[in-house]
Amino acid sequence: MKNPIPPRPSTNSLSRRRFLQATSASTLGVLALPSLVASTVLGRGGATAPNSRILVACIGTGPQGRGVMGNFLSQPDCRVVAVCDVKTDSLQRGRDQVNHAYQNQDVRAYADFREVLERPEIDGVLIGTPDHWHVPISLAAARAGKDIYLEKPMGLVVEENQRLRSALKKHGRIFQFGTQQRSGSQFWQACQLVRSGHIGTLKHIDVWCAASQPGGTTQPAQVPPTIDYDFWLGPARYTPYTEQKCAEDGKTWWFTYDYALGFVAGWGVHPLDIAYWGCPSLTQGPLAVEGQGVIPTEGACDTAVAWEVLFRSHNGVTLRYRGTPNGYDTPSPLTDFTDWRQQYGRIVDHGTAFVGSEGWILVDRTQIRTSPESLVEIRFSPDAHVIRRSNNHVRDLLDCMRSRAQPICNIDEAFQADQLCHLSDLAIRLDRRLTWDPRKERFTGDREANRRLRIRSTRQPWTKMLA
Repeated sequence: MKNPIPPRPSTNSLSRRRFLQATSASTLGVLALPSLVASTVLGRGGATAPNSRILVACIGTGPQGRGVMGNFLSQPDCRVVAVCDVKTDSLQRGRDQVNHAYQNQDVRAYADFREVLERPEIDGVLIGTPDHWHVPISLAAARAGKDIYLEKPMGLVVEENQRLRSALKKHGRIFQFGTQQRSGSQFWQACQLVRSGHIGTLKHIDVWCAASQPGGTTQPAQVPPTIDYDFWLGPARYTPYTEQKCAEDGKTWWFTYDYALGFVAGWGVHPLDIAYWGCPSLTQGPLAVEGQGVIPTEGACDTAVAWEVLFRSHNGVTLRYRGTPNGYDTPSPLTDFTDWRQQYGRIVDHGTAFVGSEGWILVDRTQIRTSPESLVEIRFSPDAHVIRRSNNHVRDLLDCMRSRAQPICNIDEAFQADQLCHLSDLAIRLDRRLTWDPRKERFTGDREANRRLRIRSTRQPWTKMLA
């Protein structure tokens, strides 16, 4: 099924024709792999045939997209057959990476993701675009019959996440969320210990991550010839181009509310996902949330640079979520982590700690630490797993594309983890206690908070993408 979007109108930005003229013929060369056949054609009932190659396209070839694409390139039963980006420099880097991995086979490159989704032989897509494009492109991919690996975070509002969840289930698509810590052995071990009762009754969870950065110029600048800025903006409201907004290094869109929730979601979804993985009942009943934070009022960056959010779950577990300094160093209780260092010892700029009646477990990307120390030595037999294990996030997706089983961070799991980010952001911005009703997926008795759950105004012609 083609994407339900009208053709893109001509603009003063870099048009597709100018893009083709600006990029060499070799850059946009046709894939020279005639022996590859769509695995979905060879399979049955929507499954991928066991002996066929899975064909994948990478939409968004900035640093994060290229990083995840490297994992796809390393899988022997997978072939990256297309790359796509609205920035010619990022597109060239992505194309070079694929051609180098495949010994200079000429991969096809695109400026328009819609042309990628029209290729029937492509089985799945990796979406590594700026955050405000995550759900719109994922919706289009689901409708086009593609399985999806989506870089985190998910949508700009909860309603976007709800619509994506509905579309994935309607079209029977396999979805893996880019919270790759679930495929890390120490995170699995930590959650396995917690859910197996090795710290007794779970009482409290501490979660922290790097906060957003302040600053960024608001001075309009000339759009570089390497970017189709109008297409980059897509559904977001129009604002003039500014230096560094779309840069690969030092980009400001990461911390600008038009395009992202900032690191309260962009980084925070990782340790919050581990908190949820260790305590799935956290979101299964009414959830009270209140928070405070610092949101810059000057500069391009306008997402929280410091925060503290407290969740109180129906099951009695509390969760404290904080942002560690990342360019905002004004001394305050929000930036003082002395209490956690005293409790846990060394902490890095991100992590999750579970506190129970008989001990605690701290896990981040550098370590797993426990009290008592003997907990870390516990080993589990293969038949004693409380939670499923994955050793590679991309491999897990590819295996599930074949079996049509659910990946380790499927849409239902991803929705819950990402939802915690949205609740945190709204609690910070509204600065009052909110109560989340997970059955209705809305707040109890707060009209303004519920209004902020809904899809934001979108520019034409992109409105239909979110319908």
